[in-house]
Amino acid sequence: MSTHSKIRVQEADFDIGAEVAALRADNPKVGAVACFVGTVRDLNEGSAVETMELEHYPGMTEKSLEAIADQARERWRGSDVLIVHRVGKLKPLDQIVLVATTAMHRAQAFESCAFVMDYLKTQAPFWKKEKTEAGERWVDARESDDAAVARWQGDRS
Repeated sequence: MSTHSKIRVQEADFDIGAEVAALRADNPKVGAVACFVGTVRDLNEGSAVETMELEHYPGMTEKSLEAIADQARERWRGSDVLIVHRVGKLKPLDQIVLVATTAMHRAQAFESCAFVMDYLKTQAPFWKKEKTEAGERWVDARESDDAAVARWQGDRS
């Protein structure tokens, strides 16, 4: 088994290929891997984004991410979850987050990946501040993120 940590909050960038290889290493039951990579856009709410700074509470954030990953592993038995989330100052095109899930079949891999991302967007304690030509502003949560989580409520795939 790999000793590669499956929940990480870090300033450094990540290598998607290396992360996925470590996640599925030594597990012949994996028939599918689904990945989501979030990146910094150059435009948000009509303003050009120069940088985005992500803050978190060390320790608390990792516990929150682990709880989300545990929920996915419980819901999709036999699946595994990797979450790598960056913090610090990022610029457009930079990678922010990687969520990768494994499962025996593709539907479960896709579903668990979407589940983890939906919960990460609404329940993980990260704060985002954008620097734009109009100044700095905190990025608010979106109603669409709450709606995405609501679809999983009561649905026990």
